[in-house]
Amino acid sequence: MNLQNIWFIMKREFNGYFATPVAYVFLVIFLLLTGFSTFFVGNFFERGEADLYPFFSLHPWLYILLIPAISMRLWSEERKSGSIELLMTLPISVFDAVLGKFLAAWAFTGLALMLNFPLWITVNYLGSPDNGVIFAGFLGSLLMAGGFLAIGSCISAVTKNQVIAFVLSLVASLVFVLSGYGIVLDFFSSWAPSALIDAISSFSFLTHFDAISKGVIDMRDMLYFASVIMVWLFANAIVINVRKAD
Repeated sequence: MNLQNIWFIMKREFNGYFATPVAYVFLVIFLLLTGFSTFFVGNFFERGEADLYPFFSLHPWLYILLIPAISMRLWSEERKSGSIELLMTLPISVFDAVLGKFLAAWAFTGLALMLNFPLWITVNYLGSPDNGVIFAGFLGSLLMAGGFLAIGSCISAVTKNQVIAFVLSLVASLVFVLSGYGIVLDFFSSWAPSALIDAISSFSFLTHFDAISKGVIDMRDMLYFASVIMVWLFANAIVINVRKAD
């Protein structure tokens, strides 16, 4: 792992987002959706509480739709244009390239999340929220976004078609969220042993994100997201090695 190479790829990819209007369109859509979901879908004013629970509770569902739109181009575009061949001729390891591209997409997502900072100021103006809980919510959201991006990046390496990459990433993300959803767990609870139900729930982004967003920063939840990211990035590197000649 070469940090200089990773930084080079990350900087190249991050700047590439702003070379077209796509990045600005994404940021505007993300901010509009988070604002709308917080104040209207989440009934922010009706709840009468100065917190950002409505804001964070809808993040998994927003990410299911929005993160694949970022990740679908990470490798599909490289393979379709043939630029992956040029990338592979550089003195950069496959994993360095995978990590650099991922970190660029993660930094871009972090920027989109950070632009929601005025909501934090708003709840402090309206009341006296627990800022530690809000900070934990932002941290959990960023980690969860990293998990979605790692999955999407790996899937993007499988196909040259960005639409297919988007759909497959969306489905995979949906599985990782729904595995901890009440309806799914209730279905298994009628016949499956509790150990299996706990195992299914433990694979869900919802289970781990909900705990962090409530201010409970447990190392097990942090390690879960870190493990998801690393496993999918290693899988991403393997896929690139196998299919780079396609």
